[in-house]
Amino acid sequence: EGKNMPNIEFLEEQRFTVSSHLIDVALNHKLSLNDFLLLMYFEDSKNKLFDVNIITDTLSLNEDDILNSFNHLLTLNLIKLETIKDKTNKCFEKISLVPLYQALVSKVERKQKEQQKETIYDIFQKEFGRKLSPMEYEYINAWLEKGFGEELVCEALKESVYNGVKSFRYIDSKLYEWQKKGYKSKEDVIKGLKSKENKHQELFDYNWLEDE
Repeated sequence: EGKNMPNIEFLEEQRFTVSSHLIDVALNHKLSLNDFLLLMYFEDSKNKLFDVNIITDTLSLNEDDILNSFNHLLTLNLIKLETIKDKTNKCFEKISLVPLYQALVSKVERKQKEQQKETIYDIFQKEFGRKLSPMEYEYINAWLEKGFGEELVCEALKESVYNGVKSFRYIDSKLYEWQKKGYKSKEDVIKGLKSKENKHQELFDYNWLEDE
């Protein structure tokens, strides 16, 4: 778990709310205005108790609208209803926003991971030790458009660096060589190299004197 990643406990304890994220959730789930108002009411409510009369007075919605939106939020798994007991063992229905917080956390984590993820262009620039030219960007885009996967392109780059040939033409020829051999992934390349090594080893181990 990354230290910078948000967690549900933090969201619940701090009542951390980012309006833009809530709006994104509403848009992604195509919530109606009533749905969104009810969700915001639950998020803003301190005790989270489900009392239709109080909600009606607060939101100026009729009971049917509230129940319809409530059921819709349940169906979308943005809220859940829990039964709790007080000190006198009297039961109450309480709204839990854990599903909503999970949706918010997942969205933030995905965004952070996307920002942290190194692009294929970053990898090339790191290996070449400089910024790529517009023509080199076009080379990479052309490989991807022709169906070469990012993994295979990076493997060709790795081989060019290993052989001391930091050249886009070398990478291009290597990719087409692998395409002819039917290689589509890093695993295919590794298997091909192992097969080649095994053949060399068999030739080396063969007793040519006995064959005569």
